[in-house]
Amino acid sequence: MPELHFTKGHGTGNDFVLFADPDGVIDLTADQIRVLCDRHFGIGADGIIRAVRSRNLADGAAALAEDDGAEWFMDYYNSDGSVSQMCGNGIRVYAQFLIANGLAQIGAGDTLPIGTRGGVRDVQRNSSGFQVDMGRWKLAGGEPLVRARNLKVARPGLGIDVGNPHVVVALSSEEELESADLTVIPILEPESESGANIEFVVPRDPLVKDGVGSIRMRVHERGSGETLSCGTGAVASALATRYWAGEGAPSQWRVEVPGGLLGVRMWPAEDGEHVSLSGPAELVFDGMIAY
Repeated sequence: MPELHFTKGHGTGNDFVLFADPDGVIDLTADQIRVLCDRHFGIGADGIIRAVRSRNLADGAAALAEDDGAEWFMDYYNSDGSVSQMCGNGIRVYAQFLIANGLAQIGAGDTLPIGTRGGVRDVQRNSSGFQVDMGRWKLAGGEPLVRARNLKVARPGLGIDVGNPHVVVALSSEEELESADLTVIPILEPESESGANIEFVVPRDPLVKDGVGSIRMRVHERGSGETLSCGTGAVASALATRYWAGEGAPSQWRVEVPGGLLGVRMWPAEDGEHVSLSGPAELVFDGMIAY
């Protein structure tokens, strides 16, 4: 039985199993991914990240066409074995993994382009760990109703695409946020064929202090269930809150998740408004496991 050399890492509690496969020769099945991510019978994680050179992966061709400097591709899978386009926490941990293993470097002021199924993402170091340019975003999917266990009535959500699909729901109080049972998949009406990550948010009091907005968020991730954090979900939640707040709302946000604190910033660019995500990335331990 073959063995996999892996690293366990996390970004604000959103945890991953990472392994290097530069030539793209290790092809894990969905069943193998589910076992590795199982918290009782495997390593335990919200997802698996394979470090593979873009040129050795079919999905990497689009990344190289977008930016020929995107040598490395983040081949990401949810804990249920399904493929994911992007992961905002995962890409920071992935960058840390590449650096720790001597596969890439990020000097002061340098940018590391990384290929993902959601497009190339540029990563830089900053005071909190890493900052990722998440690219352009868009409103998508309308305003479906969202039903969640322990929330008495369905709530309208706002569909936002940041390289993967999200629906953000505003709640009225901290008590509502705490009471929502996200061990059960929230129901979207109308149903989304491909599913979506669903975020529930409440504003902090005050919502804006010193020009920075502040919200709390919990999330049910498509393919992983409730997680302690979701980077793209934090971005979508900040964007949704700014949208609801209207003109004059800030372009810099603090997003509190059960696993810690993330920063989100929006700014204009030539190709449209971009949004970035900042936060820590930790590598916890290395190991070997049969698969």
